[in-house]
Amino acid sequence: MKLPHSIKTTFSLMSFLCVAMLSNAAQNTDPLVAHIDSTIAPGKDFFMFANGKWFKQNPIPASETSNGIFQMIQDTINAQIHDVCVSSARIKNKEQGSARQKIGDLYITGMDSVSLNRKGINPIKADLARIDKIASQKDLLATAAWMRTIGAGTMYGLYVAQDDKISSKHAVFIAQGGLSLPDREYYFATDKQAVKVRQAFVTYARKMFLRMGYDANGAQSAAKEIMKLETALAKVSRKLEDTRDPFRNYNKMSFNKLTATNPALEWQLTFQTVGLPKVDSVIVGQPEFVKALNGYLKSFPISVWKSYLKLNLIGSYAEYLDDKTFRIAFDYSSALRGTKVPRPRWKRVTNEVDGSLGDLVGQVYVKDYLPQGTKEKLLEIGTEIKKVYAERIKNLDWMSPETKQKALHKLDVMIMKAGYPDKWKDMSKLEIDRSSFAENMKRVAQWHFNYMFSKYGKPVDRTEWDMQPQTYNAYYNPSNNEIVVPGCNILVPGFERKMADDAILYSIIGGSTFGHEMTHGFDDQGAKYDANGNLTNWWTPQDSAKFFTRTKMIVAQFNKYVAVDTLHINGEMTQGENIADLGGIAMGYEAFKKTAQYKSNEIISGLNPDQRFFLGYAMAWMVNARPEYISNQVRSDVHSPARFRVNGPLSDMDAFYSTFHIQKGDAMWLPEELRVKIW
Repeated sequence: MKLPHSIKTTFSLMSFLCVAMLSNAAQNTDPLVAHIDSTIAPGKDFFMFANGKWFKQNPIPASETSNGIFQMIQDTINAQIHDVCVSSARIKNKEQGSARQKIGDLYITGMDSVSLNRKGINPIKADLARIDKIASQKDLLATAAWMRTIGAGTMYGLYVAQDDKISSKHAVFIAQGGLSLPDREYYFATDKQAVKVRQAFVTYARKMFLRMGYDANGAQSAAKEIMKLETALAKVSRKLEDTRDPFRNYNKMSFNKLTATNPALEWQLTFQTVGLPKVDSVIVGQPEFVKALNGYLKSFPISVWKSYLKLNLIGSYAEYLDDKTFRIAFDYSSALRGTKVPRPRWKRVTNEVDGSLGDLVGQVYVKDYLPQGTKEKLLEIGTEIKKVYAERIKNLDWMSPETKQKALHKLDVMIMKAGYPDKWKDMSKLEIDRSSFAENMKRVAQWHFNYMFSKYGKPVDRTEWDMQPQTYNAYYNPSNNEIVVPGCNILVPGFERKMADDAILYSIIGGSTFGHEMTHGFDDQGAKYDANGNLTNWWTPQDSAKFFTRTKMIVAQFNKYVAVDTLHINGEMTQGENIADLGGIAMGYEAFKKTAQYKSNEIISGLNPDQRFFLGYAMAWMVNARPEYISNQVRSDVHSPARFRVNGPLSDMDAFYSTFHIQKGDAMWLPEELRVKIW
């Protein structure tokens, strides 16, 4: 019998919930069932339907910007790393220079609040005095370059990385930068949140100058002058979405041309200061920014630049100084992200140790905490996703055989690094002691800076990892055509003592991790790099046109979503991640359909395989964030907020519609001609 739409939707929802909530035991043991908010229809907001009950039971802690699966897993990892830190600190007669000695001593200096508060800002007094001595433009540029080596970058971005067009070589890159606010849009937006953040920044700057010994008038004046300077820098900065085009942001020029067109910046002096050997060419991301900065060096007085450098220095080191200085920085971040109280010191210091000595911590983490067989299981899932991707490419109706052949080759040679590296970074030359947290962190910054710049002129090491096994994240590197999935991605909340079923593993690890990162090799940016990682156009013109017609559809889809208040998602800026989310969930689902669980239609906790898969994908992005954080994310992050990373791609999947009976009139329903299908 054909039911009216409203009755049919209600009947389908009730039927699903009756099956899903068969018993209290299932709710208590299966997180997919336990998290369901039955007051919300799946077609209205699947993200909240799948996760809403968990959100109600787990409000965002006052010290956090969000709560959810990332926080749950990170809390588990942090507790493990904290154990590594504490146990390392307690070891007596540790071998000097060993991993445990460095981990323990860095942790001890960070936890010694009595010593930190007694010293105040004294650990950076000599550095502030060095800035005070600046008397000329040469002094200014040399000091700004030196600050970069200790982790306080200013004015612009400067780094060494693979040449986009010659991936076997390292190149020197110069890019726009120098802003204190998260993105240029904060300097010009007129909504309440943006205005609030600008005001908070001026207050932060004024308080920091008072902390550095300025009088009240001088502190207020310096804060306002810096806002003028940074607004000028923001004005000539490209929008975030405009920095995503790798061709447009690849402007290679000879060193002689760089110095001739921007003489005031005295690049030779800068390169000598940071320890670069003779450089023959440089890749400039945004030449118009560098040109404007060249002029600003003369139009803004040295006194303003000196204040700017001082604020950058103390802001970069606020976490490593006394409580008063830290609190000034925290109050500003609170306005930006909405946190009410700081995290406990042990959490902050543990995070600093992990970020600073990641490879050393990683070696202990792999040995003591990573489940046995992690690498093998991750590679198994990744391999299945790769097979599905090859099938999808072969069956595309919009791609020519010529381009398909190149796409399949790129996929075939795509490197998958999973679990942990076979070779760790050599951090033996990094000295850590118990004298000063700030001094330790300065040496850490210098080590990481020197490690990066020492690559210039050397062959690219394609075995290197840029993440540690304890980092709950993953990435695709287009220059290496590689996917890197750290070992801790195997963790799934609610399945700590056993392996989750394939519906969950293939949605979270297969879809939102391997499938997502693999798709980055073919998103609006990754598709511009060939199998060897070189920036080149390997598509036929016709295929390229068809591809970008489809990507425009996903831009239009996400432009319509309102993230918070009246603030819309920027579909252009987020399209790469949105394409990867859509491709990832599609690949994960197709790979899952090949498993025994799917083929046997196994029912677990009252849920059939399809239901478990899509609920598992929603769990992958189970994140409840503060409005301030979402506002900041929309302006400064290429990732869409979590709700739309679920509802967006699922609205494009026909299998989701049939599984949860999504009908015309439901908020998530899209007509078939608007459902985006790329890979």
